[in-house]
Amino acid sequence: MSASPLTPLDYIAAGYWQDFLAGRFVAGGMAYEAELHRCTLDESLASLQRVDTLLSQIRRDMVKSGSWDEAALLIDERYRNFMVFLAFYTGRVLAQQWQYTPHWFGEFELRKRYPTLPLLTDDFYQHMAVVYRDDSEVNNQFNTTESLFFALEPIGMRLFGHIDRAFQAVQGGQVASGLYQAVTARVPNAINNSYSHHELQSTPEPVKADTVLAKANLSTASLESPPVQTITAETTSVVSSQAALKEVAVKPTTKFAPTPELFTQLLIELDEIDVAQSAGKTEYEQARKVLDQFEQYIAKQEKPRAQVAFSQQHLAAKQQALARLQDAAHAGNSAAMLRLAMYELLGEGINTDKVAGMEAGVEWVKQAASKNDSRAQRLLSKLYYQGFGVPQDMTNGKYWLEQASENGHVEAASLVSQWQQAQALISTQKQEQYSLKRYQLLFAVIIVVAILIFIIV
Repeated sequence: MSASPLTPLDYIAAGYWQDFLAGRFVAGGMAYEAELHRCTLDESLASLQRVDTLLSQIRRDMVKSGSWDEAALLIDERYRNFMVFLAFYTGRVLAQQWQYTPHWFGEFELRKRYPTLPLLTDDFYQHMAVVYRDDSEVNNQFNTTESLFFALEPIGMRLFGHIDRAFQAVQGGQVASGLYQAVTARVPNAINNSYSHHELQSTPEPVKADTVLAKANLSTASLESPPVQTITAETTSVVSSQAALKEVAVKPTTKFAPTPELFTQLLIELDEIDVAQSAGKTEYEQARKVLDQFEQYIAKQEKPRAQVAFSQQHLAAKQQALARLQDAAHAGNSAAMLRLAMYELLGEGINTDKVAGMEAGVEWVKQAASKNDSRAQRLLSKLYYQGFGVPQDMTNGKYWLEQASENGHVEAASLVSQWQQAQALISTQKQEQYSLKRYQLLFAVIIVVAILIFIIV
């Protein structure tokens, strides 16, 4: 365990935790304290899933009551204490995974220790961060800021994130949509993926195909920014090494993710969750081979997708692949529908008009969901929950989440189970409160009767 000197925020974090365990009130009060106790904060990764469920429920309740106002809640000390406590707790859980004592730094210390961080002075979510591991324990393969975690960011994302309120991480890329996702991406068993990302940064860039792709040969494309190079015998070993790293390259990383997490997760599910297809398989596979190479290249860039440049030849190849994908989608291939939907929702599809593309993307997801594709049903539930491409609708979000669960989607099943547990806890509490009131009423009646008997006698 680390023996580093304690910081002022470390004492505050310890105080929050000790007060919570002892049932003492935090100075200024803390919203949802009773609900947090029911989440069973046992410092496990699973407890973060329970907290994420609570945050989603809080968001839904605020939306329904018309009190979903980020600015108003951030000036409420009780809500600020609630979010700060959760940040301290999450840092505690993460550091424990690394067998390390968490150390918290406020904005002043962060600017002093990490002068390159683009911190915003008035951003509540950036005013503190935790160091959760010792970089020397991982052979100095990471930059110094890699051991930092801004735990308030995923909390804000879970409570207030939507298409018009995008959260940008201090360290670049997209903010995770929940505490469990943010932490599991940083636990020790995720080191290999992080190493691979950094190794790819120093690996020679992939070489080019020497001809423009034809419709009949869409699978031979290899991407790089202009100019186009020619593959020679001397580059064979480079091509082989790039092929060996293909799977790793397409995986999302915790830093500088050019593609929204919503779609990086979809790409993973398209690879890992097998759904039987009755048509369009050949067209889909041909298109996929080309588009996968685009995604591999984009995944390595440290900038948004829209800023990644390609030559006209490669853009033409991509359009050919999208045309093949559309053919497969029209034939009824749900995987093709989802892949095509992703590009339409990103504004990179066949439709040049963004509004039309958004509508087309949502329609493709709905079509795939109607074919009982659990991946589509899970994606559609996210669209409704986040209000991405559709009006935010918690009821429809829950419906499609349950449909995905029934069709075998593991993550959806886990979320439904957590939601049911939360509802059971709420129901039990209400029953206990009702029973207590009945006993109190019965006791009062007995007292009154006893008094009357005493008077009469």
